[in-house]
Amino acid sequence: MKATVRGALFALAAFGLYASHDVVVKFLGEQYSPFQIIFFSGLLGFPYVTLMLMRDKTDGNLRPRHTWWVTVRTLTALLNVVAGFYAFSVLPLAQAYAIFFAMPLLITLMAIPLLGERVGLHRGVAVVVGLVGVIVVLQPGTVPLGLGQLAALAAAFTGAFVSVIVRKIGQDERSAVLMLYPMMLNFLATGAMLPFVYQPMPVEHLGLLALMSFLGFVATIFVIEAYRTSPAVVVAPMQYSQIIWAAFYGYLFFDEGIDLPTLIGTAIIIASGMYIVMREGRPNVSENRPVLETQIRTVTANSPRGK
Repeated sequence: MKATVRGALFALAAFGLYASHDVVVKFLGEQYSPFQIIFFSGLLGFPYVTLMLMRDKTDGNLRPRHTWWVTVRTLTALLNVVAGFYAFSVLPLAQAYAIFFAMPLLITLMAIPLLGERVGLHRGVAVVVGLVGVIVVLQPGTVPLGLGQLAALAAAFTGAFVSVIVRKIGQDERSAVLMLYPMMLNFLATGAMLPFVYQPMPVEHLGLLALMSFLGFVATIFVIEAYRTSPAVVVAPMQYSQIIWAAFYGYLFFDEGIDLPTLIGTAIIIASGMYIVMREGRPNVSENRPVLETQIRTVTANSPRGK
């Protein structure tokens, strides 16, 4: 099997697992506070992260070299996880994913001031068209914006910001620093909220939390393998396969359908994102390639959106 095909299959499998992870988030989110879910899923995910860190052969300590940017990224990552979990719990899966798919568009915009990226006419138009797709999904003026839609937008914005910060400081900071600091803040902040929102959980729901952490861990391994074996221009578009899983899982478990505005808006957003990815893949178009070099992903308990 060719390496490119192998990488694409790993990516498809990863995003399928992530979608399964998100189904558990939605199911539990209908019954428990996002703070409680994040706390326990993060707690159960620590062993997996420890296994990953044990393989890190980089010498050094866990003190950040860019204290300010690591602090901003850590705080933003916390907002990202909470907003994303809440959005999944109250929105149809397909609508949540449609809004999350705006991340490549936002990354492209944020890369201008933060990375000094120059965005030409082609990608600029693609961003505008993609944002029109978001408006089509949200239907402002026709359907009142609820907390779920606002949370999804917040998750998309914060996820894009986190990703661009990683592109800015990722070459200097250890992966362990970028992984552990948000995890610790998630654990401490949601733990502080736990006494106010805690509800007893039966064993089967604790089992679902353990399953969620396991799915996120395996999916992360698959994504890493996909980027190792295939060009980013092949792997990145595979994230959009999650809309198929969203439609399937939404119908199967939550009696959800996809309305016409969500379908049309999603198609516009995906087309715009795909164009940006393909454009960045061309030589001499993008110096930093902020979208291609970001392992974009919907929200997980153990890691924020993005690489």
